[in-house]
Amino acid sequence: MRHRVFNEDGDEELVFVMGWGNRWTHENVSWLIGTLTDADYRVHAFELPTNIEDFKADWLEPVAEYVRDLDEYQLLGHSAGALVAQALDGADNHVYLSPWWGYGGDVPELLLEAISNVPTTLPCLPVGELERRAIGEKATDHQLATTPRWVSPAFVRETRHAQEDLLTIDHDAVVFCSLRDPLIDLRPIGERVPAEHVVLYDGGHELFSSTSRERYVETLLAALEDGAEAVEETDAADEEEPVRA
Repeated sequence: MRHRVFNEDGDEELVFVMGWGNRWTHENVSWLIGTLTDADYRVHAFELPTNIEDFKADWLEPVAEYVRDLDEYQLLGHSAGALVAQALDGADNHVYLSPWWGYGGDVPELLLEAISNVPTTLPCLPVGELERRAIGEKATDHQLATTPRWVSPAFVRETRHAQEDLLTIDHDAVVFCSLRDPLIDLRPIGERVPAEHVVLYDGGHELFSSTSRERYVETLLAALEDGAEAVEETDAADEEEPVRA
């Protein structure tokens, strides 16, 4: 697993577990990291391997061992990174972007189960080409071209088991997601996170690749700093705002 620190001189520690296929070289990932460093965070960013044999050994344990050395930190996880992040200890606040806590799309559960039982780690299952609108309208050609095209049955098995074994989501966690996201199952979010702690945005799977991303920067930073309380205060302020004809 690759790891890099951005803004060594930042005042606060922030651990960012990126999504499957996300890379620091992707323009929109770089935009998000820049937004975080501009807010004076020292960002510890992790790139997930795109094929795994064991969820804990390949994804969870490298990050878990790293954060043990941090006295205090804020936690941000996107997509598959949120599947890792929900199992980490020690963060002050937890923010999840489009958490991949369940398989989305039209793949039948019985097919996923059958695939999971195939005893191979060879990446032989086509992911298919992702459409720009599924990711976000700002997704670049480079980003789409460098998205992996294959995973293994072991990858499906291990990620499904991790989704089935989700821990209790922190009571103060905040989730940002889109109801038009075709890549994740939204039901686990609704089952585990209070509606008032969910921030809906208009776009695809990646908030940071959405054309509306600038609108949510202040809310995202507030959630990282103060948790769900900041989102609840924002909602209350919106409700008190007078309606003008």
